[in-house]
Amino acid sequence: MKNFFRFGFSAFFLGLFFISCNDDDAYQTIESIDKIKIDSVKIVNDTMDVFSIQSIKTYSTYPSHCEGFYGYDYVPNDNLTRTVTSYKYTTSGPCTQASYTSANQINFSPQQVGTYTFKFWNGGNNWITRTIVVE
Repeated sequence: MKNFFRFGFSAFFLGLFFISCNDDDAYQTIESIDKIKIDSVKIVNDTMDVFSIQSIKTYSTYPSHCEGFYGYDYVPNDNLTRTVTSYKYTTSGPCTQASYTSANQINFSPQQVGTYTFKFWNGGNNWITRTIVVE
């Protein structure tokens, strides 16, 4: 009976070992992270209540499907000014070379009343500026 349990446990753990092994060629790895310009911004309401939440959508164009949205650098410069820079990842491996546009969003929840100024990086020294009045 002991041998049966030993054999059973050995077979079980050996099976888990083979199932958990990944084929490295099946996964693409991130090669680099870079800035990508924000082409346009959509703010539904330019006036909102304090402590409410609004989604701000940004749109960027990626040159191939080897690239995609990685994240934002969201910096509150002073009490009411925010700068937003978008970042993309680039992967290794085969992919479609057609360009595409992707929408991403930031959820904005103001904690004080005032006029907030958002500056979205549009390449070089260019910024898309939007304001939201918080009442």
